[in-house]
Amino acid sequence: MAVLKVKFTKTKRDKLAQLLWILNWISVVTGVILFSLGIYLKVELIKREELMAQRAIQYVPNMLIAVGLIACAINFLGGKICYDCVDSTKFLRWKLILLPYIICTFFFTFCVLAGALMCYSMRGELEESLNQGLAEAMKFYKDTDTPGRCFLKRTVDMLQIEFQCCGNNGYKDWFQIQWISSRYLDMSKKEVVDRLRSNVEGRYLMDGVPFSCCNTFSPRPCIQQHITNNSAHFNYEHQTEILNLWMKGCRQALLEHYTHIMQSIGLTVLITWLFELSVLTGVRFLQTSLENVLKHGDPNSESEGWLLENSLMETARINLNIIKNLGKCNQIDTATNGDPNINVPCSSKAHYGPDNLPCKQTPDAS
Repeated sequence: MAVLKVKFTKTKRDKLAQLLWILNWISVVTGVILFSLGIYLKVELIKREELMAQRAIQYVPNMLIAVGLIACAINFLGGKICYDCVDSTKFLRWKLILLPYIICTFFFTFCVLAGALMCYSMRGELEESLNQGLAEAMKFYKDTDTPGRCFLKRTVDMLQIEFQCCGNNGYKDWFQIQWISSRYLDMSKKEVVDRLRSNVEGRYLMDGVPFSCCNTFSPRPCIQQHITNNSAHFNYEHQTEILNLWMKGCRQALLEHYTHIMQSIGLTVLITWLFELSVLTGVRFLQTSLENVLKHGDPNSESEGWLLENSLMETARINLNIIKNLGKCNQIDTATNGDPNINVPCSSKAHYGPDNLPCKQTPDAS
């Protein structure tokens, strides 16, 4: 029994073809939108790629770009097919192409769905990449004279100012690294020498942060050095007072920024997938109804269209049998080495039947 069987008159078929022609052109526009979203996401990731440890996350924008281009090509062809299908005689030129087109479009819609799911599943990988990348960038913050690293100080400072964040997970991350270049340390001071010697790795560590961590909305002048030393500042208690520093870590700030972008893109791609699926369903109804018109021979007659000619289970069984028969064909070709004159005996009755390949019987010796 056919699935979702619908009767179509000549007028309904023509209106369906015209509607699908319009929807396919709208789908071309959605393909351009997907391509543009992929470019936008790629640019956003490239802008801060020096703060990310892994470059593999580029596969998401790359897939969106590819899906957008394929969507434009597929829907452009679909629009041409639906435009010609208004005339039943022109349908003949597309008759052999239409079913492969529907199958390819069906698998393409799964690629669109996969792109939407990738947008939502990318968060964990992005968080790990940001965590490692930011830690590495902070470690080289002081290397303003080293080729290849001299830009990292400005990059990190601009990041902390723009996103109102400090450190990787928080401002205390700066306490664990030497972020002041050795060229700006006065080695004649005993305090500096003692601090360097007290550290096993010879690093100059201090309870201070760069100026870019200062909260510009705080009424108090920024306290960026001796943050944990209450006696170093007037009327100051760092454990209870709201510090005039950005409290949010830059990893969390960037993750929220990219998550918002990915959720918006994912929702757009998901809506595009539903739209593509509805267009594909309409094209399938148009194809089956026009094929039934050709069987009747009267282009003005009523015809039936359906989504599947048989039930879902029956369709799956038929396709499974086709796959099995293809496997048997390969086995016969291997046994005969491609020679059609060699007879392969049937080993059991399982080789007989309408759903199985016929076997050549070995002639009786008598």
